[in-house]
Amino acid sequence: MPSFDIVSEVNLVEVRNAVEQSVKEVGTRYDFKGSSAKIEQADKVLTIYADSEFQIDQVKDILLGKLSKRGIDVRCLDHGKLETIGGNKAKQVITVKEGIETELAKKLTRMIKDSKLKVQASIQGESVRVTGAKRDILQEVIAMMRKEVTDFPLQFNNFRD
Repeated sequence: MPSFDIVSEVNLVEVRNAVEQSVKEVGTRYDFKGSSAKIEQADKVLTIYADSEFQIDQVKDILLGKLSKRGIDVRCLDHGKLETIGGNKAKQVITVKEGIETELAKKLTRMIKDSKLKVQASIQGESVRVTGAKRDILQEVIAMMRKEVTDFPLQFNNFRD
């Protein structure tokens, strides 16, 4: 029976490359001369440090631009709260979300079942497997998911006949 998986994956190598490009640009830009603006990466957590909230926003714009140029969907980023640390310094933590959470997986399976298409959806860890009798029905499910789910990046892989 034909099947495919609905997943949410991020290429962490491209994220690291985008962070390195952003750090290089922040280091060479004139408006950041003499400031403590920087970006640090620890696995799936990006931390932006700067002198003010305005500079945090500027560094974040640079980072988001570099990420989108490298093909990373910026909807997978969870922007944390802006914090002030030690006097006039500020920081913001950005987390890279990977995998489909159980709540979203339940919502996806409910949407598939409510569509009345002749397919079965099952949650398997951090992905949702969709199985159907015909390839055309599975392609309808993919089209429906692309149209309905706009707030979270989804990929459709492991398509088998």
